[in-house]
Amino acid sequence: MMSTRDFEFKQLAFVFTSKGEKISFKNDNLLISDENGKIKHQSTCYRLFLLFICGDFCITSGLLERSNKFGFNIVLMSPNLRVTKIIPSKAEGNVLLRRIQYEYSRTDIAAKVISNKIHNQMEILQRKRNKTDDEKNVILKLKFFEKQVLKPNLSVQEIMGIEGVSAKIYFQSLFKNYNWNGRKPRVKHDITNCLLDIGYTILFNIINALLEMYGFDVYVGILHTQFFHRKSLVCDLEEPFRVIIDAALIKAMNLGQIKNEDFWKSQGQFILPWKNSAKYIELFIKAIMEYKNEVFIYLQSYYRAFMRRKEASEFPTFDFEEI
Repeated sequence: MMSTRDFEFKQLAFVFTSKGEKISFKNDNLLISDENGKIKHQSTCYRLFLLFICGDFCITSGLLERSNKFGFNIVLMSPNLRVTKIIPSKAEGNVLLRRIQYEYSRTDIAAKVISNKIHNQMEILQRKRNKTDDEKNVILKLKFFEKQVLKPNLSVQEIMGIEGVSAKIYFQSLFKNYNWNGRKPRVKHDITNCLLDIGYTILFNIINALLEMYGFDVYVGILHTQFFHRKSLVCDLEEPFRVIIDAALIKAMNLGQIKNEDFWKSQGQFILPWKNSAKYIELFIKAIMEYKNEVFIYLQSYYRAFMRRKEASEFPTFDFEEI
């Protein structure tokens, strides 16, 4: 298994084939060159954790061999950043872990995860100076929901209900100055939702890669119900970390870094063209990488607690603090 120190040096790499960028290897180094053949990124494969390829690309046996040898994951994306295929580097045969997963039927760990998420949402809102009475009221409600969701023997539906109400008032307060009309995943009815989808997608794939590394069946969740082709466990354990994306986006908006002219609208959806996507991806990658050790330690601790069948109170929490 990878140690915390090993993960500390791991890197993510993005390739935009739509821009003419190309991948090559030299002496176990990954090289990414631009349309003019100039090298824009070079790193040893030993340090590569995730390789995102955006645009049309032909997978070669050499790339797959290196992915298997050095243990990095490959995520194929369309030019508009929709994930089309994930080629994971994962642990095989962790039968005991999966047996525990299939036998687990309680909701206590799920409640702990959602309570952690609500706490972090509250943490972001508390940072704002000169809060209005409405904003203070939202914080008080979140504090109540943080405790309410930990009541014993709540059903999945009750936990999801509390999470849904908390998310609604949280987003309304966080983005109230930016014409917020509700969180609608994948609908992209405004620029904010479009960018949240992009940030959450990158975060999702990092969480997925780490869970695959331990041998989890990522389709078996503790909160999100099992559904065909939905990686429910990744959806579950992404929850406490979503605030990393939220905080990065609201900071960029407050600094005027989000430009309306970077997007175009088609059939009621906002689209981020590939030529403008790099700076927004860089924004989210930078935010996630600031917390990558905390993410790794959380999932490592989660794995150990789950394998030892510990009580929910002994499972890890992610405390969002600005770095």
